[in-house]
Amino acid sequence: MRSFTKNNPEHTAALDRVRLWVRERFSLDGEAILVAEVACAVPGCPPIETVIALWIDRRRYHFKVFKPVAEVVAEDLPPYWLKPALVVSDDFECECC
Repeated sequence: MRSFTKNNPEHTAALDRVRLWVRERFSLDGEAILVAEVACAVPGCPPIETVIALWIDRRRYHFKVFKPVAEVVAEDLPPYWLKPALVVSDDFECECC
């Protein structure tokens, strides 16, 4: 089984780059942002995807980009005006974040 714990400078830089784009896109300051690359074994799901979660005023927002974090570009992020649609309901359960 392939390990997805990557401790190399390129992977860390990609995570930081996506985190910065999310912060800029949604005009965030000190809010918590999680960017993670995860493997998915569900049929029809891409084998590697990037999961992004953020917390604003105690509300969680969540979306995925269906490619490895190193391949994510700023244009892959949802537009700012879509933020209300990204809020996660209180009863939502997710193993990734």
